[in-house]
Amino acid sequence: MAFPHLKEMATRYAKAAVVADKEGDYETAIKNYKKAVEMLNKIIKLYPDSPVVPIYRDMVKNYLKRIKQLEEKGSEPIAFAKRGNGDSDSDLDDMLLTKKPSIRFEDIADLEHAKKAIREAIIYPIKRPDLFPLGWPRGILLFGPPGCGKTMLAAAVANEVDAIYFEVDASNIMSKWLGEAEKKVARLFKVAREKNREGKPVIIFIDELDALLGVYSSEVGGEVRVRNQFLKEMDGLLDKDSKHHIYVIGATNKPWKLDDAFVRRFNKRIYIPLPNKEARLQLFRLYTKSLKLSDDVDLDKLAELTEGYSGSDIRDVAVEVQNRVIREFFEKMGGEGEPRPITMNDFIEVLKVRRPSVDVLIIKRLEDWAKRFGAL
Repeated sequence: MAFPHLKEMATRYAKAAVVADKEGDYETAIKNYKKAVEMLNKIIKLYPDSPVVPIYRDMVKNYLKRIKQLEEKGSEPIAFAKRGNGDSDSDLDDMLLTKKPSIRFEDIADLEHAKKAIREAIIYPIKRPDLFPLGWPRGILLFGPPGCGKTMLAAAVANEVDAIYFEVDASNIMSKWLGEAEKKVARLFKVAREKNREGKPVIIFIDELDALLGVYSSEVGGEVRVRNQFLKEMDGLLDKDSKHHIYVIGATNKPWKLDDAFVRRFNKRIYIPLPNKEARLQLFRLYTKSLKLSDDVDLDKLAELTEGYSGSDIRDVAVEVQNRVIREFFEKMGGEGEPRPITMNDFIEVLKVRRPSVDVLIIKRLEDWAKRFGAL
């Protein structure tokens, strides 16, 4: 099969390019970056339906950017060209958020069932571990349509318990660490254990979990090794005799893509649905509180009209309404004076052209999966 061979060659050229780049041998670096691009483009052309093709396209883009920099005598190394011995924490710096998002549970509209489950799984055991002689969940899966608060929940719980917070983008693991992703996964968990031994709880949030731990009909080498490494690390976390506080929160829009072995290791599997009417009303209140609204704006009616919209859809509606009024203000008033208040008609006109982003068939599939595998 061509996949592993091409991936191996791309890896070899990319590593050689990085070494030459760091040592100032730019001619050799350019040559090897170009070879890596050639191998990756072959994979893209031969296997266009592979789930990692978008990752490789991004890598090609970055390599071409660096080639151009070097050809123009721009010698500053870019982020993916860091050098290290494999044990350096510097490779994890972009994952470790020293300044966590300021969001807390009370800032998240609705989702009370998810907040309750997370409190029981993480917050209570951290506060009183002595009350849990049988252990507590270390793996939490948040699944549901995009734009409905999965990432916000993970950030909020990190704030609630003042945790060390790692935010991992699954596609970034595969692209940035070409050829040694499984080693970096092991390093991530090792650093998490070290941080926890210092007395702080640790939360590892993995976005797009299906891209990392899913099973696909065609794979471009390395994915199986990464899944196995995660499996090993998760098994270490789930040891009931261990009293550490390291938690893995995974988020996915496609839970059916996940390897069954990983589904079992996420003790809590929480469906994050589209917002109901009350939640949509809360969201409209949140996103319009800084806007100048006309007295005829009926937020309750807008919540009723936006059934099927995600939280991010509602934010987009509010932003577009704001832009609509500002655009009119500059076109008619030249930016002089003050914009008029936003009216109900502005919202209605925007809703005519901004429809929900989530397919109803996807919602049905998510609901079916929740009935089969949900675990609060």
